Amino acid sequence: MTTVASVHEGTGSPYALSHLDALESEAVHIFREVAGEFEKPVILFSGGKDSIVMLHLALKAFAPAPVPFALLHVDTGHNFPEVLAYRDRTAHRHGLRLHIASVQDYIDRGVLKERPDGTRNPLQTLPLTETIQHERFDAVFGGGRRDEEK
Repeated sequence: MTTVASVHEGTGSPYALSHLDALESEAVHIFREVAGEFEKPVILFSGGKDSIVMLHLALKAFAPAPVPFALLHVDTGHNFPEVLAYRDRTAHRHGLRLHIASVQDYIDRGVLKERPDGTRNPLQTLPLTETIQHERFDAVFGGGRRDEEK
């Protein structure tokens, strides 16, 4: 039989949190604090694994109430259609407003130029910052993994 104390060996307490439980608890706390301190926060949400975890944490932080934030996706135009469909379904399922800033729109208007190497990730900055300003978002949640983001 496994007990809580044996799961968290060496802590001295049967109520000690695992490392992941502690990180999750901290994230939930931060979501709640931001909701209390800011007028119009937003969660960056592409439908990728990092943003799915961020949304999951936000849902957990406010359950059973709805998440009090909108979602924002800076669309590079290089996403798989299945990911975009998932993004849209997820926003709809949770009753969240989804803002989309399109890199392609900026290219089409001549504000940004396509790069010779074809990558659009560096082109996301202007659509992101202009959408934040235009929508008057005053706090932005984004997720990144320690092993990938330097």
